[in-house]
Amino acid sequence: MKELSKAQMVERSLMKRFRKEIWTKFILALKRYELVQDGDKIAVCVSGGKDSMLLAKLMQLLKKFSKTNFELIFLCMDPGYNQKNREQIEENSKILEIPLEIFKTDIFDSVVNVEKSPCYLCARMRRGYLYHEAQKRGCNKIALAHHFDDVIETTLMGMLYGAQIQAMPPKLRSKNFEGMELIRPLYCVHEDDINLWKAYNNLKFLQCACRFTEKCLLGESEIAPSARLETKRLIDQLKKTIPAVDEHIFKSIHNVNVDTLVGLKVKDKNFDFCEIYNHKKECDDKDDKQ
Repeated sequence: MKELSKAQMVERSLMKRFRKEIWTKFILALKRYELVQDGDKIAVCVSGGKDSMLLAKLMQLLKKFSKTNFELIFLCMDPGYNQKNREQIEENSKILEIPLEIFKTDIFDSVVNVEKSPCYLCARMRRGYLYHEAQKRGCNKIALAHHFDDVIETTLMGMLYGAQIQAMPPKLRSKNFEGMELIRPLYCVHEDDINLWKAYNNLKFLQCACRFTEKCLLGESEIAPSARLETKRLIDQLKKTIPAVDEHIFKSIHNVNVDTLVGLKVKDKNFDFCEIYNHKKECDDKDDKQ
């Protein structure tokens, strides 16, 4: 019998060993949130980390087995990686048989000396470049590798650090790139299962490879990108007494009781409690008259 390639072994692990934990939850998100449709041309955005590489393999398998008619390209932006990191991305793409299209930017040089919210600025710039390059190639969607843990951490971070209730939606229409949409196919996949998949297949991927993180590790910057890490630790601590707390947070953004909120923001317009309260009364009065 012909020996399987590394890429084929990885694919088999997703369909067998991790079918319940990863493949089934990937398909659940696609169906629940209607992420992929006939006629789509999707740019799968690969950063070189475990999440985006997993997403690339899952989308390849989806293309192989799905009856939906769609196209894929695999887009990788080099924002200024050092040579070692760039080579690791290229090597992993060969091992996993992912046909990457790599383009270069100077984002790291632009944000490395920014002291206030460098990660936020970097993320905004990266997404803009990805939208632009995807649209230039005829795509109508970009797929990002945010997973279940990213969703619940972002929700909690919004409350604790941003003083707002704001979720990370499974798909999003671009405001700046007409006709473009962002989708998150790993929305229901847990990070622990991604780590188990990586270890099972003995794969090594990039961690955060930005210049800012390097400066923090070398002690050249007093600012550390710790908000997400602190939130992750908080959730881990809560799980000791509330084992399903992560699932509760996830379900809460699917079960929002708008009637109990004291302020809303709709299409960048804010409504305070009294406006909402009085509007409800007007609606109730109209219903009574009818």
